[in-house]
Amino acid sequence: MTGKKSIGENIKLLVDRQDGAYCFRLHKDRVYYLSEDQLKIGSSAAGECLLSIGSCFGKFTKSGKFHLHVTALDYLAPYAKHKVWLKSSAEQQFLYGHHVMKSGLGRITESTEQYQGVIVYNMNDLPLGFGVAAKSTLNCRNCDPMTIVVFHQADTGEYIRNEDALT
Repeated sequence: MTGKKSIGENIKLLVDRQDGAYCFRLHKDRVYYLSEDQLKIGSSAAGECLLSIGSCFGKFTKSGKFHLHVTALDYLAPYAKHKVWLKSSAEQQFLYGHHVMKSGLGRITESTEQYQGVIVYNMNDLPLGFGVAAKSTLNCRNCDPMTIVVFHQADTGEYIRNEDALT
């Protein structure tokens, strides 16, 4: 999922901020979000010596598709056009990497279309991750409780799962 798919035209608000100018930079197939001050500091290092700079928003795969990383969640969530809220019973399942079933859906933004990028929240408005709407808002109302309504893409639980894989 791309940032534009989840926040739409609000993406320009990430670049033109009140606290200074920010930009996106591509480095070794990864896209980083950083302030222009950070860019000036980072440009003094040789490109091959630089590991990362700013916050990683995602990476390009070998086939050229862009995959958004969960590290972009805190930046994209305030500008999200389409949101999904999970019942407390479904939070843990989502954080384990599972899709969202209709039975776990608390509420969904009106006019969300099928295959639209969404930000997934708990009922306390804490962003949990990214997903793609498997059903439109209208279709969610009439579907079976065991129907998948949001495809999981990334969640904050990935940090813990990936750490276990490294050890």
